[in-house]
Amino acid sequence: MQEGAVLEMRGICKYFPGVRALQNVDFTLREGEIHALMGENGAGKSTLIKVLTGVYEKDNGEIFLKGKEGAVSIRSPQDAQNVGISTVYQEITLCPNLTVAENMFIARTKGRGVNWRTMNRRAGEILRSLDIPVSPTQQLGSCSIAVQQMVAIARAVDMECKVLILDEPTSSLDDQEVQKLFKLMLDLKKKGVGIIFVTHFLEQVYEVCDRITVLRDGQLVGEYIIEDLPRVQLVSKMLGKDLDEMADIKKDHTGEVDMSDSGVVLEAHQLASVEGIKPFDFHIRKGEVNGFTGLLGSGRSESVRAIFGADRTTGGTIKVCGKEVKIHKPLDAMKNGIGYLPEDRKRDGIVGDLSVRDNIILALQVMKGFFHPISRAKAEEYAQKYIELLEIKTASSDTPIKSLSGGNQQKCILARWLLTNPSYLILDEPTRGIDIGTKIEIQKLVLQLADEGKSVTFISSEIDEMLRTCSRLIVMRDRKIVGELTGADLTQAKVMATIAGGESAS
Repeated sequence: MQEGAVLEMRGICKYFPGVRALQNVDFTLREGEIHALMGENGAGKSTLIKVLTGVYEKDNGEIFLKGKEGAVSIRSPQDAQNVGISTVYQEITLCPNLTVAENMFIARTKGRGVNWRTMNRRAGEILRSLDIPVSPTQQLGSCSIAVQQMVAIARAVDMECKVLILDEPTSSLDDQEVQKLFKLMLDLKKKGVGIIFVTHFLEQVYEVCDRITVLRDGQLVGEYIIEDLPRVQLVSKMLGKDLDEMADIKKDHTGEVDMSDSGVVLEAHQLASVEGIKPFDFHIRKGEVNGFTGLLGSGRSESVRAIFGADRTTGGTIKVCGKEVKIHKPLDAMKNGIGYLPEDRKRDGIVGDLSVRDNIILALQVMKGFFHPISRAKAEEYAQKYIELLEIKTASSDTPIKSLSGGNQQKCILARWLLTNPSYLILDEPTRGIDIGTKIEIQKLVLQLADEGKSVTFISSEIDEMLRTCSRLIVMRDRKIVGELTGADLTQAKVMATIAGGESAS
């Protein structure tokens, strides 16, 4: 092992049917180090963590730990715990109905009897040593999420972990809670614990981390000392785009549309949500295609969910065509001419067991109310119109939508919203996981809708696609808007520099 290393993973490979999830990945963690594991969705971060913690069995490679002779075999989470590897997940896995002390010692007391006084005293000592502001006899469920995560960390530390994995620990915390967690992390660092920090928040990485390992498409991009990797370069490595190659990216459609004289269809002022979205201003004009861009976790989806009423807002106002409206739930948005194609079509979009026809008419039926059902003949008429218009490949309108390809499912959800004739349509990752031909069809449809006077907000994790489709991009980082790009600034280099925090791409 390298000098000072507490963990080494060498040549790790993991395969799933038809997928190379990890290919010859190396990872080294040193004692007393906070090491960020970075990469976009599908990069292999979660798979690497699951291999390390015994959730997945690796197909190739070796894992070494300080103090262990030769490579270690980790075949289960219990194996990982036994060799000093502990994980604190984004979702708290403790028992809220038990006390703090009970959670810290659950499944660790031997025999029938429990010495409650000793357990509470020992828990209090650990909590004080880590400066965690909670009583050992307090019910865990009454604590904030931040304190619950700290208790989970305290449990891991008391089990003498050498490697602590923090998987998106700050995603549900406010700024003050994040700082408390960072203080605990830095204290553990001083005690020699090696910490793997998985997060999408760039600013947090640069605030507390010593090194960064970047994965992309299941492969190692590189390991970097934090001072040697400016944020703009980190974004470049995560997305796999060379800055020099980006300057000449151009839209497939020609000409820029002057939107200054077009009426504002929707505007939001200081809108904020329970999902941690900082207050933001937003507007879209008739016939405009704009988009929210940023890395995964930046808040782009949560911003449009706040506009549509899918997430509860905590402040701000929305105006539709100059008139203030109250949007507390999606039906309110639909009645104000807003449609929303969600990011996760399987979870939030299709109703798998219903037919293509029933999926297409669903939103219109909700708007009409279920006491005013759409007739079978009318439903069939609507379905056939959009099956032909969008060239949906299905045996018939009676076919269950779950039997269609992903691209055709996506077209059905698009049809659902087009049927409601919205003046403003939000499309969140409408081309994810579908073939290139269908992607191009959907991009062309978006531009066609704009030509017909509809306003569209388009979100995609592929910046190339955003540049081809949008005339204005709102750039997000850490759940707040950090820039807006139009005209000559619509280049990948400029987008990435803005995501990275305004650093020059040169």
